Amino acid sequence: MDSHRMASVGRDIQREIADILRVEIDDPLIGFVSITEVEVSPDLKHAKVFFSVLGDEDEKENAGRGLRRAGKFIRGRLAERMELRYVPRLRFHLDETAERAQRIEQLLRAEEHELAGEEPDDDAGDR
Repeated sequence: MDSHRMASVGRDIQREIADILRVEIDDPLIGFVSITEVEVSPDLKHAKVFFSVLGDEDEKENAGRGLRRAGKFIRGRLAERMELRYVPRLRFHLDETAERAQRIEQLLRAEEHELAGEEPDDDAGDR
């Protein structure tokens, strides 16, 4: 399958799942979840759904559990909403890209301050 088509279907699935979560799912485990990306297999039978969660480790774990529990419902709603020969099986994965980027940025700032002979400004929010 054309990688352009796979990316397009992935974006469509991402948009639909986000809408389903916003409008049709009322599960306290899921909380505030953002669907960050969907990677679809070449045969469109499998999809990795990446999500991010604002919160601590327990909230992230709960959101993953809630999404897996709602997976069949979400897949059924996708079947009704989208015109696909096969509705992919959904696998939910926590996307920690933003957190990793934030941590790298903190490390780079600390290194920059160290090179300049300054103390890191850890309590900038206290001013």
